[in-house]
Amino acid sequence: MIKSGDKLVCTGGNVCYAKGEIYTVGEFVNGKYFELMTGCNDEHWYATIDEQGIHVHFDSIEDNYSDAWFSKLTQQNCA
Repeated sequence: MIKSGDKLVCTGGNVCYAKGEIYTVGEFVNGKYFELMTGCNDEHWYATIDEQGIHVHFDSIEDNYSDAWFSKLTQQNCA
């Protein structure tokens, strides 16, 4: 279960989200979509959690804007 304020680590990044960096979950739009802050001012993209995992979908043919993938940060990740 993910909730506002949780931390996610980027496992597959792009120009907006860097692999290995930690990002904060913002407000939820509904049970599937939520804001994921970029770390730049109050900028965010809408992320989703589904059977594929946690990701931000970028509908672009350019590699720089490929989908970004995330995992929930746990205490074990912090060690």
